[in-house]
Amino acid sequence: MPTAPQTTDELYEALQANQRRPYGRTRTVTAEELVDAAERFEETLPLVRALLELQEAYTYGSEPRKSPVAFARLLTLFDEQPDVFDENLRHLVFWRFKWVAAALRALPEIPLTSLRQWLTEMRERYEKAGLGLQPYYGQTYRLAAHVGEDEALAFELWAGRTRTRLSDCEACEIGERALYHLAAGDDERALGTWEPVLAGKESCQEEPARSIAHALLPLLRAGHTDRARELHLAGYRGCRRNPSMSGEVGRHLEFCALTGNEARGLELLAENRNLFDEVDSPLELLDFLTGVEVLLRRVEQLGHGELPAAGFPGRTWTVSGLRAEVHGRADDLAARFDARNGTTAHTERRSTRLDRAPLLEALELTLRTRHLDEVAPGAPVVAPAARTAPDLSEPLPELIARARALDERGHPDARACWTELRTRVTARGYTHPDDPAVGPLARLRADLLADEASRLGERDDFTGAAALYEEAAGLYDDAGTPAHAALARAHALLATAEIPPQTSAPAGSGTTPRGPADGADDTPAEVAALTAAHAAMVRLHAEESPGLAPYQEARLLRLRATALGLRLQASGSDGHVAAVLDEIGLLHDFATRHDVTGQIAGALILRASTFALSGDLPAAVAETDALLDRLNAHGPAWHLPRALGLRARLRLGAQDPEGAHADLGEALRLAADWPADAVDTARLHGDLAEACLRLGRPDEALRHLTRSAELNLRRGDRFDAYCAYSNAATLSLDLGRVEDCIALLDSLLAEPDVAAGEPNDRLVAQLRLTRARALRAGEDLKAATAEFLALAAESAGWDDDPGSHAVIAGETAVLLAEADEFDRAREAADQALAAHARDPRHEALSNCLRELARLQARQQGADGLAGALAFLADAGRVADGARTAGYEAHGRSLDSALAYEYGRVHAYADAYEEALAALEKALALLGEPGPESDRAGEWAECVRFAAAMEGIYLERPAPALARLDAAVSRLTALGHTGETEPLTSLADRLRDEE
Repeated sequence: MPTAPQTTDELYEALQANQRRPYGRTRTVTAEELVDAAERFEETLPLVRALLELQEAYTYGSEPRKSPVAFARLLTLFDEQPDVFDENLRHLVFWRFKWVAAALRALPEIPLTSLRQWLTEMRERYEKAGLGLQPYYGQTYRLAAHVGEDEALAFELWAGRTRTRLSDCEACEIGERALYHLAAGDDERALGTWEPVLAGKESCQEEPARSIAHALLPLLRAGHTDRARELHLAGYRGCRRNPSMSGEVGRHLEFCALTGNEARGLELLAENRNLFDEVDSPLELLDFLTGVEVLLRRVEQLGHGELPAAGFPGRTWTVSGLRAEVHGRADDLAARFDARNGTTAHTERRSTRLDRAPLLEALELTLRTRHLDEVAPGAPVVAPAARTAPDLSEPLPELIARARALDERGHPDARACWTELRTRVTARGYTHPDDPAVGPLARLRADLLADEASRLGERDDFTGAAALYEEAAGLYDDAGTPAHAALARAHALLATAEIPPQTSAPAGSGTTPRGPADGADDTPAEVAALTAAHAAMVRLHAEESPGLAPYQEARLLRLRATALGLRLQASGSDGHVAAVLDEIGLLHDFATRHDVTGQIAGALILRASTFALSGDLPAAVAETDALLDRLNAHGPAWHLPRALGLRARLRLGAQDPEGAHADLGEALRLAADWPADAVDTARLHGDLAEACLRLGRPDEALRHLTRSAELNLRRGDRFDAYCAYSNAATLSLDLGRVEDCIALLDSLLAEPDVAAGEPNDRLVAQLRLTRARALRAGEDLKAATAEFLALAAESAGWDDDPGSHAVIAGETAVLLAEADEFDRAREAADQALAAHARDPRHEALSNCLRELARLQARQQGADGLAGALAFLADAGRVADGARTAGYEAHGRSLDSALAYEYGRVHAYADAYEEALAALEKALALLGEPGPESDRAGEWAECVRFAAAMEGIYLERPAPALARLDAAVSRLTALGHTGETEPLTSLADRLRDEE
């Protein structure tokens, strides 16, 4: 706390601010400081309020040893100065007797007699105050359940009594009753009891998150796997990183361990590593550590004991090492509780959990399914085998010869051969064969470098690829193979030309280095680089390439055509088309003359792509059809998936998603016949997702998006993978799968490179923005607002992208308004308007401003009218700007939507005449609907609202009925019968009231 409060008003403001903080060390330390500050005032009331806040911080911060101490001071003040305590404060004092009872149960060093003495004092004070004893019997039952003796009797004495004002909330009591039935082995009755909480009908600060954690395994045993999955995602979010709910976190870890989601369990354990240090409640810690041990034992049983695991601070842990540590600590805690209680209940309950066998072999919990093989640090993700791998056990000379022969043909199996050769060559004690057919070691090393460079190029690491190709060229020269050297230099020229122009912003500027696709400013440099590369390759071909074999010359011609194709792609200029087609013609003629089958197919692919880039889709389709006919007749077969993928993209461009879907499905089927890195299956899945969306199959699209992301990760393309996952998250949110969206984004944002902003800070911001929107959709407004505020602050520095800041700041303003913070909402809206002035976002900002006006008028009535009208005036200026710019909204007309909102705002402020006039204007702007009008619903709503103003609030039913009857007749005549129901319902009401 920067400075101690000097007045009681400042103290109360500081207390309110602290209450808005999440529970944890920061809130607790601040509460302790505020108690110290309160003691300096002569008045007692500030100290009472500060002690109440401190006890709450201790209770929900999992510090049970300190909670009773704070309450003892509070109780002393209550006894000595009862007049200071009004009815609300008195209620809080009696309520918190239960908190102290729970705190004492959680401490094994507190004797059982002391626990019972406290309950006796609670009873006596309740009786003296004339309060009902149901809360006392509730605490008596909880002690019996904790000890493991006389639970049934204690349960009946509590559950059969009438609730009082001091009883635990309905949700908490439902949870306790369900746990009683669960402990008795009656899953069905427990789930039935839990239902109001699990369904969200009863809730509180800790519920339903607490009940969900305990209900997961009973749901699985009852066969309700889908519901268990959904509740796991929602419930975990409600307890993660929360010290006072660490036991529930342990239950979620256990759930992962018993459903084949051990990798997710380790991920969640890492996310909750703070709990090892922050949980000061022995009882909560025992529950948490037991869940941790269930997970770690399962991982160890699966043979992954050496995986890293997040654990107690101060050292690094493996799964096996942490399991041993956790086992010892948890056993000790259970023994201490049993010794205190004189039973074996905690040891037995712990053994039951540890001995439980997995309930399901595999349950897909999230959109990002991970396996234990994928969580080892630095370990590549192993793709599932789709075909039989080539036999690579042959002697070294034969393997080298086979690798080179396959490479000459462009056969995908060459990659596996080079990989095996790389392993052998780099092994200690390698001896190179003295075989003229193999050639010198320099040539083999050059071959391996060229293969590695090719792989880097496929991952868009053109700088690394160019360097390796140049190094390979030097080794080829040393080996006396100038033709290979020339080809490597040609590859280096193209890779160098593909290096994105350096447009990095200064550190701290908030902008992101951009590649060639990010803006037109880079285009001249790209075009110039590719033109120069092509010219250099032509010179190389003519002057420095003696003795090229046909396959090498064809490959060099392919590189020349590719350079010009990339130039066309960068410039989009029709003037570059002919040059590309000429080069492709040279390649095709040469490859045909020398029967270089792979390059014939390559030429046809380039020609089809060129037609597509130039906008000649019919020619592109015809060329692709001819290509597929040739591949089916003459091969090579490994080009078929790529060709089908190309035709599918052309069909998508021609609005034929059905045909595209068929082509992509066939491409994926054929791709399974080839090595995973031979076909860009990630792109095929991404394109198939787009086809599915156009066909109205969003769930299928979601599966393909996540599959595309997984494949990109496997080949090391993390940026493309995160982009695909980002699209999957957005789609899942659009589908209403809020918890799936949040779980996916939480998993991505926990990745070390994403947390560091390495892939691209704007991509990371997009992931966070989607998560914030999902949190809002999931009604976690506090977390959503915090994230939006952080993003708004960051995006304010995006000088190269003020439009995105306008959108983020606008959405932030709406969330602040929903929390009744209209002054801060106004500030955020002004930021959005300033950014919009630099980079307009007409529709998004208009929507936000109208929503802000609606919220302020609805929540403040006439008092908020001036502020609401100011927001609408801003929205009017945005609409004027859109009209001037010729912008057409994708949704509602900005002008008619604005007029409607004027009507609604005035209605909230009881200004009914002004509301009616605004609605009349909206109707005039909309115009009457026609047979095909997609505005019929909006028009009908406007009519209904105007009639309600006229007939109900202005008490003029006759014109209102005339308006409604005319609208119903018109809509019916046009066939819009679905829109008439609200109108006829209002008309019936008006007639009934006449």
